[in-house]
Amino acid sequence: MDISPIDLINIESFAKRVIHLFEYRKSLQEYLRSKMGQVAPNLANLIGEQVGARLIAHAGSLTNLAKYPASTIQILGAEKALFRALKTKGNTPKYGLIYHSSHIGKASAQNKGRISRYLANKCAIASRIDCFSDIPTAIFGDHLKQQVSDRLNFFDSGKLPAKNVDVMQIALQEAEVEREQIISKERKRKKKEKKRRKQALAAASLDAEQKNAVMLDVTV
Repeated sequence: MDISPIDLINIESFAKRVIHLFEYRKSLQEYLRSKMGQVAPNLANLIGEQVGARLIAHAGSLTNLAKYPASTIQILGAEKALFRALKTKGNTPKYGLIYHSSHIGKASAQNKGRISRYLANKCAIASRIDCFSDIPTAIFGDHLKQQVSDRLNFFDSGKLPAKNVDVMQIALQEAEVEREQIISKERKRKKKEKKRRKQALAAASLDAEQKNAVMLDVTV
């Protein structure tokens, strides 16, 4: 059956709209990735940009999220279900917004509650590091994400993961190295900027002197 001209126009219009929406969504994702990389790189690395942004938005700010205990972060976004459970004396929810994390999806049904509690604990650590760090770094988020993956493997295979103290010690050392590199680059940048300003001032001063000399010659 041939497509009528009117149907073809509608199909082209809908196709263009779908492409436009796809490009708009892609630009939003890039914007979110960029902003989360600046504001909360560790939380973004741990739980993803979208879920991390939802947690921050639901809490009101990164500072508010950093003040929450892990138990609150675990059920953040499931307040209605929590109050309903408390009112009816039923089972309280095991997770809220963090349910959309890929880590929860990888866990088996019997381990979803356990991994959500563990993930909420790591989210609390990541948000506090992001909130109170002078120089943003994503190193802690990488190590925290690996800890969650190791915990999932532990639930499945029984292989003991590395101790949190040891992992954080390694992360601190790596973060310190990165911090020194960033400070060194910033010093070099400021030095170059200062040198550039000096050269610009010297050139402006020389130009002014030459103009004054020309004016004096003309006057004489």
